[in-house]
Order: sequence, then C-alpha cells, then structure tokens
Amino acid sequence: MWDDAFPSFLIGLREGLEAGLIVSILVATLVRAEARNRLPQVWTGVLAATALAMSFGAVLTFTAASLSATAQEAFGGTLSVIAVAFVTAMVFWMRRSARSLAGEIKEKVTGALAMGTGVLILTSFLAVGREGLETALFLWTTARAAGESAGPLTGAGIGLVLAAGLCWGLYRRVLKINLTRFFTCTGAVLIVIAAGVLGYGLRDLQEGGVLPGNTAYALDLSAHIDAGSWYSTLLQGVLNITPTMTWLQVIGYVGYLAVVMTLFVRGVRGAGAAAPKPAAATPAPRPARDPRRRPAWVVPVAVVAVPAVVAGLVVALARPKPASGETVAVSETECGKGFTAPKPGRQTFRMQNTGSKTAEVYLIDPSSNAVYGEVEGLAPGTTRDLVATVAGGTYAWRCVPSSGKAVTSASVTVSGGTGSTKAVVPVSENDLAAPLKVYKAYVEQGLATLVAQTRTLDADIAGNHLAKARTDWLAAHLTYSSLGAAYGTFEDFDQKINGRADGLAGGVADPDFAGFHRVEYGLWHAQTAGQLKAPVQALADAAAGLQEAFPAQDFDPGDLPLRAHEILENTLQFELTADTDEGSGTNLATADANLAGTRELLTVLRPLLTTRAPRLLPAVDADIARLQKLLDAEHRGASWTPVEQLDTVTRQRIAGATGQLLEDLAPVPDLLEIRKSA
Repeated sequence: MWDDAFPSFLIGLREGLEAGLIVSILVATLVRAEARNRLPQVWTGVLAATALAMSFGAVLTFTAASLSATAQEAFGGTLSVIAVAFVTAMVFWMRRSARSLAGEIKEKVTGALAMGTGVLILTSFLAVGREGLETALFLWTTARAAGESAGPLTGAGIGLVLAAGLCWGLYRRVLKINLTRFFTCTGAVLIVIAAGVLGYGLRDLQEGGVLPGNTAYALDLSAHIDAGSWYSTLLQGVLNITPTMTWLQVIGYVGYLAVVMTLFVRGVRGAGAAAPKPAAATPAPRPARDPRRRPAWVVPVAVVAVPAVVAGLVVALARPKPASGETVAVSETECGKGFTAPKPGRQTFRMQNTGSKTAEVYLIDPSSNAVYGEVEGLAPGTTRDLVATVAGGTYAWRCVPSSGKAVTSASVTVSGGTGSTKAVVPVSENDLAAPLKVYKAYVEQGLATLVAQTRTLDADIAGNHLAKARTDWLAAHLTYSSLGAAYGTFEDFDQKINGRADGLAGGVADPDFAGFHRVEYGLWHAQTAGQLKAPVQALADAAAGLQEAFPAQDFDPGDLPLRAHEILENTLQFELTADTDEGSGTNLATADANLAGTRELLTVLRPLLTTRAPRLLPAVDADIARLQKLLDAEHRGASWTPVEQLDTVTRQRIAGATGQLLEDLAPVPDLLEIRKSA
C-alpha cells in the first residue's frame, strides 16, 4: 500500500506544513500583540477552510461516481491536468515565498486586527483554504490513479499529522528547519510525481474520447515486465509509469518534466544568489473590543454547515434520476410495462414482479440480444433496482419466468449521449455444448493416463523401488493436477485421490488422510514399502473408479467458465504458499500443471471469448507466457525449486504474475454465464 500512499504522504506533508506555518504565524502574531481573545477567529477561519476542502472532495467523489464510464475517464483526466497545474504553481510559489512568508502574513494580520472580526476570519480562511482545495484535488486524482482510496488517504493522514507536529515544534521553537531547503527538495520530488499524474490524466482523456491516440503506443513492455513485481508496483504507484504508454503520455510526461524541472532548478539558483532581507516587524495595534456579542458556537457551526449543505445540493443535482421515475413491470404476459426511453447516462430502473412466477429480467439490445444489465430470481410481488449505463442505441426488456416462455418488451431508442456501453452477448447451454464435449474428451484421456501411472506407482511400491516411486508419483500427480476444470464433477473421488491433511483430527497420521499427498508424505518421510502399500493401492483403486464413473457424472456446462478462474485461485492459495507440500518440494511443478490445465480450458473456450471480449485473450496469453517463463526458470532437469527455498523477489514475481493472470481471467465467468432466453 505504501507505493500508493507515498505521493499523498508528500502532498499531505507539504500542504500541511504550508498551512500549519501560516496558522502558526497568525497565532504567534496575535499572542505577541496581546490579542489572545481574537484566536477563536483564526480557528474559525481554519475550520471553514477545512470544511470547504472536505466538501469539495465529496463533490468530486460523488459526482464522478454518477457519470458513465466514458464520462468518468474524461472528468478524471481533466481534473488530473488541473491538479498538475495547481501543484506546479504551488511548488514555484512556495519556493519564491518561503523566506518572506512570515513578514507578509504579519502585515495581513496587522491590517485585519484594525478592521474587525470578519476580516481576521477571512484572512485565516483564505490563507489555509488554498492549501485545502489543492490537497483535496490532488488526493482525489492520486486515489483515482491508484484505483483505491485506503493507501492515498493513509499517506495523506500520516503527512498531515507529521506536518502538524513539525509546526507545533517550530511554534514552540523546539525545531529549527531550513524551510527554503525543505520546500526546494520536496518541490523537486513533487514535480516528478506531477509528471506521472499528467501522463495518467492524458491517458484518461484519451480513453474518454477527448484526445486522440488511444491505441498509438510508444512502448508496450507488458510481455517483458512482471506487473506484480515490487519495482513495477512502485513505479506505477509513485510515478504512474506503466509498462504500456501511448505517445501522448510519453510526450506529456517527458516534456513537462524537462521544462518544469529546468525552470525550477534555475529559479532555485537565482533565489540563492539574491536572498531578500527580512522586513522589520511592525508592532500590531491593540485590538478594540467588539461591543457586539453573539453565541460563540454560531459562527463555527455556520462555517461547517454552509459548505456541507452546498456540497450536498451539488451532489443531489448531479446524480441522475431513475428513468422517468417510473417502475418497470415484470410478469408472464407483460414485460417492460411503463418503460419509456431513458436519458443517456447512469440509470436506475425499479423492476417490480407483478406476475405469479419468479423471473429473470434482462435489459437487452434487441438486435443482438446482448445484455446490458440483469436481475436474477425476482420473486412475485417484490421490487429490485437494476442499475445500468445508457448510451445512444436501442433497448428492450426480456422477462424469463421460471416456467413458460420468455417475453420481450417493445423496444425504445435512445438518442444522444457520448461513448458506448458494454453489453455481453448471452451464452446458452447449447453454445457451451461443443467446448464441453472437447474438454470431456481431454479429461477422459487424462484419466486413462492417470490410471496407468497409478498402477505403475503401485508396482513400484510392491517391488520396494522407492526411488523410482518418487519419480512416478510426481508424474501421476501432475497428470491429475492438469484436470482442474473437472474437479467439481469428480464428487467424492477428489478427496480420495488428492485429499489434504488440513482439518483432519490426526493430521498426516489420520486414517482418513488419503491420496497423492498421503503417499507423498510417506515417500519423503522414510516410510517403508510395507507402510505405503495400502495408501498406494487405495489411490490406484480410486483413480480406476473415477475413470469408470466419469462418463456418467453430471458435468455442468456452466462449470467451464467458472473453473477458468478457480484453478489458479487454488494454485495461489495452496501451491504458492507451500501449504500442500508434504515433503517433495514440488509445488511449482503442480502450479505448472495447473497452468497447463488452464491453458487447455481456455483453448476450448477461445471461440466464445474472442467474439465477446477480443482484447481479453491477448492480455491473458501474455500473462500465461510471463508466468510460464518464471516457472520454467525454477525447473532444472527433473528437479523443481521448493517454494520455501525461493528468494523473496522470485517468490513475489511468481505470486504477482499469478495474481495478474487471475485478475485478467476474472471477467470470464460473467462473459460466459449461461442466461435464460426462453
């Protein structure tokens, strides 16, 4: 998380220190002027600035969430560019003003004391408000670039707390910091970070259709760089440098960095050669007592409530309303009653089942039957919301009752709107019939091989050839491990063939511990052939029983797309943690077999995936090649490096590559989910 937190930590520290220094100088000036009774006015201005910044952050967050995906990209990209402009201006302003900051603020406070309460509140509000707005904007853009908020918010919080501590120390004269040098160093680092934010923002604008060149890549190192490695994560989190960048991103990044850093460095040298002399302090006049009295809580409550209320109104007005505010009826005879053409954008439809049967409801493109949104299992008399993003095009409702024929509503046409919405072409059991047939043949062939290999292993033990048995054990285990997509079909046979000691009362000594891992434990823990005879014979019998039972077992077609993701989930959970290592140290060999099984499964699903997500498979293929290369590097002859002997970097690379592959495979179950159509 630290890679995502560091940019926000730095901005929190810098902006917090700037605002804190201003507040410290305001407070010190009032104390020296013997005007302590005016301190609440300073804190009121600070409170107002904080409330404004938080309200601004809320507006950014909630208004962006209500936009379509394309509009979110354009909105985020625009604000990223604005954030870079603000940060750049802040860096140069602080470099120029660090030496004379105290004198300028003292002059403003002196004038404010003479002019009354409101002016002093306004002075502190304006002094702190700019930093607050800049911080909110930069935090929003960095959180969006990171794809999560926990890291950036944590980093900013740590930075603000540290800044508050430094300011307290400076106010108490406990600390002595060369502020000019501090703001110069942090300014240089922020310029580098801002260059990354600019590149990310330009990419967002390209994906939002605002700028051209979305597919004009200057570099694409995704096949050569491990996306899950520590260095890749660090570069992406801190500097927003990604393995794939367009020409516009590269030009914007390099151009901004070259121009701004050059001007900044030249300005630092010039400022060092001509440092201004500090101005003599002007004694502040003693304030006159304000004869007007009001409750002390009125102004603080007002300065918090006003921006909060305004932010709430902005968010409420920005969020889209449900389509015409109407409920869409669902029944066996009428589907989509009350449905009118919605406005483009993110819409919420209230689906009410007015019939007597549970139904599946789909928002579809009637020309292709592609699904934009769905509600499953809508019971009679119930109402549920369906949220979908609507763009220009034709839409209709399809209602599929639990029994009976599907009903499709009249279609409506939506005009206007920018971008397009993603729809999924539905998959039927018939679509998966051919892939299932091919994969079942693959499993049947694998089971035949497994039976022969377990019989060979049984013969090894019977002949007391334990060294040969270890080699034959691994061959048989890898054959079984490559059949991962069928595990859910194997029923009780899987526990008999590949059960684990986890959860058994006696652990590895438990009588119910059986299968490959039981034999593995014996072979690598000096058990005799006599001790292994019964477990190996039981393993061979279970393999033969599975081969006989498999043709009649119920292999649900929907299992195929589900297993595309689950095979490697188990690999990450059990193999790459060495949880299933009972002494052989061959977890990486098992991971390699799991990868082979995943590749075989994707081969039979490829025709369906190519038409529904043409960009998914190239990314998955690159992920598989990357992981295969990492696994091959740990395979030397007949031996594999045990997971527990991997160095930290290699282990992280393998886990990261597996995680990236899992992330890219995650859409497969949704893309190939069987949806009722009749």
